[in-house]
Amino acid sequence: QVQLVESGGGLVQTGGSLRLSCAASGLPLSSYTMGWFRQAPGKGREFVAAITSTKNGNTNYADSVKGRFTISRDNAKNTAYLQMHSLKPEDTAVYYCAAGRPRLWVRVTDSNEYDAWGQGTQVTVSS
Repeated sequence: QVQLVESGGGLVQTGGSLRLSCAASGLPLSSYTMGWFRQAPGKGREFVAAITSTKNGNTNYADSVKGRFTISRDNAKNTAYLQMHSLKPEDTAVYYCAAGRPRLWVRVTDSNEYDAWGQGTQVTVSS
């Protein structure tokens, strides 16, 4: 049974940092592109970041988080991470990790390219 479990969310002040983790079971993360998405109240799910399964670990970020967020993976621990710095109130959302095998790198921003999803973890940034 495939399972992704996020952790590390919480309440933080503007300018603060959090590190989200996504622990996988039932599938080898090393074979999957990992993505992070988020959904704010009343809004649709949006792409945040992705990292490939290849050794060079290509990454892709939404413009809104470039320079502030870093996605990484530890295949030995079967875990992916999202390090978030300089958090802003507009980063407040439920954050989801996802695993998939997009055929084209440009498709990593599309949530439909991902097969497995976690339950989400709440991130709240106070002003």
